[in-house]
Amino acid sequence: MIVARLFGVNAGVDAFLVAFKLPNFMRSLFAEGSFSQAFVPTLAHYKHNKSPEEIRKFVAHTAGCLSAMLLVITMLAVIFMPLIIKIIAPGFDPYRFQLAVYMTRITFPYLMLISLTAFVGSILNSYGKFGIPAFAPAILNIILIIAALFFSHFFTVPIESQAWGILIAGFLQLAFQLPFLKEVGFLRWPKFNFKDEGVRRILKLMVPALFGASIVQIGLLINTIFASFLKTGSITWLYFSERLAYFPQGVFGVALATVILPHLSKHVAQKSPGEFLRAMDWGLRCNILIGLPAALTMGILSGPLITTLFDYGRFNQFDVLMTQRSVIAYAVGLLAFMLIKILSTGFYAHQNIKTPVKIGVAAVLFNILLNAVLIGPLQHAGLALATSLSSCFNVLLLIYFLYKHKIFKFQSGWGIYLLQLFAANLAIIIFFYFEQGTITTWLVYSAGERIEHLSYLLLTSMIIYLMVLGMCGLRLRHFTVRGT
Repeated sequence: MIVARLFGVNAGVDAFLVAFKLPNFMRSLFAEGSFSQAFVPTLAHYKHNKSPEEIRKFVAHTAGCLSAMLLVITMLAVIFMPLIIKIIAPGFDPYRFQLAVYMTRITFPYLMLISLTAFVGSILNSYGKFGIPAFAPAILNIILIIAALFFSHFFTVPIESQAWGILIAGFLQLAFQLPFLKEVGFLRWPKFNFKDEGVRRILKLMVPALFGASIVQIGLLINTIFASFLKTGSITWLYFSERLAYFPQGVFGVALATVILPHLSKHVAQKSPGEFLRAMDWGLRCNILIGLPAALTMGILSGPLITTLFDYGRFNQFDVLMTQRSVIAYAVGLLAFMLIKILSTGFYAHQNIKTPVKIGVAAVLFNILLNAVLIGPLQHAGLALATSLSSCFNVLLLIYFLYKHKIFKFQSGWGIYLLQLFAANLAIIIFFYFEQGTITTWLVYSAGERIEHLSYLLLTSMIIYLMVLGMCGLRLRHFTVRGT
């Protein structure tokens, strides 16, 4: 919201978003993606079969090897940044290109810092401390807000303040978690040892997982490549659309996947297939319970949401209408974005990396094909729709192969559950249809009127959703029992 108000939609913002997207993509692909999916199951195996001292050595060796790899990647990226920007934003004009190169050199070391933060967070999660790693990302937002409000006027290109804010936040996020790492007994100097059995297992699992763990992020990066050829502002419109799409996924979908992976890995290590199936089934039910109404709300209320959140300052009404198109397109795939995280963990908990990777490659190729087909008639919204459709394709393949490999099967009660969800979601669709109003009305509303009306729509729809679910017989205990 602050970025939209202070910086608006322009060439500088396009360049910054590429500078932010690259380390953010690498973080998702490398740290929170392939590394976490390989490290957490391996740590679960060590906890179940090794002594505490062997676990500490394994963690120290992993920290050393991870730090070394990240340092090399960061140095090479900073040196060859012009070539990298030509690859991920080939359609940039010289001004946006030079600005993107400069700001990405500032932001790219964030990859190393946030990857180590994710490593520490994975350890804390595995030992039941979820609150600290969950709060760490808020530090980035806090620093970016401070940089925008108080330091942007010191820069010739004001958006550069955000690049420096990202770098500073990386140091703070890592430092914030270290005292808590000491509490669980793992704050040791990293040791460089690629011959460690556990490290070699992680590397073996990581290489194929580079695609499978972060397929949605790969799709978004592909969108950036295509969008660089479109009119100035297209990358920024897609970015604001992604923020809305990632809000429910970041608040709930990623959190649920983070919590459930250690439990699934533990059940695999303990050879408890029944508990594994119940935990997986519980995760899918929770995801759909939140993801389906979130997707419907995001699509139907796209105009009210965008005007209320972004239509101030330098973000104008044309930007609202352009962003609305891609928001609706992303809404089509919102539930799929969330389900991919849960479904993939079923494979990773069994240390089966190859299958989701093959599925991911197929989904990426499908995404590229859809981008080429849809970018002409739909412009930037076509890129968003391509990501949504390829994610839905990814989900279907994941479910099919989970069944084929006998890793997962839906538990009893899904038929009734889906009917309950259908009734509740139909009720909020009807409510939105009669109460939301037109986009023209929202554009002329004052900020207070927008907030008041949107709050009414969201709060009332939540009440209706929960009431209809209750009337259909769904109770909180149906989820808490499955989650124990």
